[in-house]
Amino acid sequence: MKAAVVVFPGTNCEQDAVYALESVGVEAALVWHRATDLSEFAGVVLPGGFAHGDYLRTGAIARFSPIMSEVERLADAGAPVLGICNGFQILCEAGLLPGVLLQNAGLRFICRPVQLRVTSTDSILTRAARIGQILEIPLNSYEGNYATDPATFADLERNDRIVLRYSDPTGAVTAQANPNGSLGNTAGIANRTGNVAGLMPHPERAIESVLGSSDGRVLLESFAMSMSGADG
Repeated sequence: MKAAVVVFPGTNCEQDAVYALESVGVEAALVWHRATDLSEFAGVVLPGGFAHGDYLRTGAIARFSPIMSEVERLADAGAPVLGICNGFQILCEAGLLPGVLLQNAGLRFICRPVQLRVTSTDSILTRAARIGQILEIPLNSYEGNYATDPATFADLERNDRIVLRYSDPTGAVTAQANPNGSLGNTAGIANRTGNVAGLMPHPERAIESVLGSSDGRVLLESFAMSMSGADG
């Protein structure tokens, strides 16, 4: 059960991701973005950072890295593929997830814990969680404002593909609880089959109580469960 943690020029959360994955029982290895073979891996994580300096648009250059053909191949084969923050942006740019991440409403960089309500457990990111569970996870981004066209958003809602929404501590999904202007308070989504998922907050930074929250563990444990299924 081995996961590739992809490193692009400007990635800065790769070691955090490896540590967090190994803490939930997933063997993880760093893989440079120029790699062209991921056949030894059962899953992929695209971690946070500023791939290629976020030039043009976040993820727009990383989308053309050689490794992305292999990421797409694994995704099409049903392997778990997870994008965190910048990784989410890259998955959207690559067309593996719908929509786009825009500049935050208010044009401010956000670096603070936020509350997330689990709204679907039908994904590699949430299968170990409970519907309605409230998680406190750090958010650290300037372009985390999720947007898409009305038809795509309606499809996401209709098929339970919005897996996490920003909420208040009681779990209420309100405009006041939306930190960045994301459409429908969207914090995390999945593809139609649930094996590709992305979220803006950083679960790898909330895996031990000493960090202020261990709520991120359930999301990474979900990925670990999915890795086991991919191996089997």
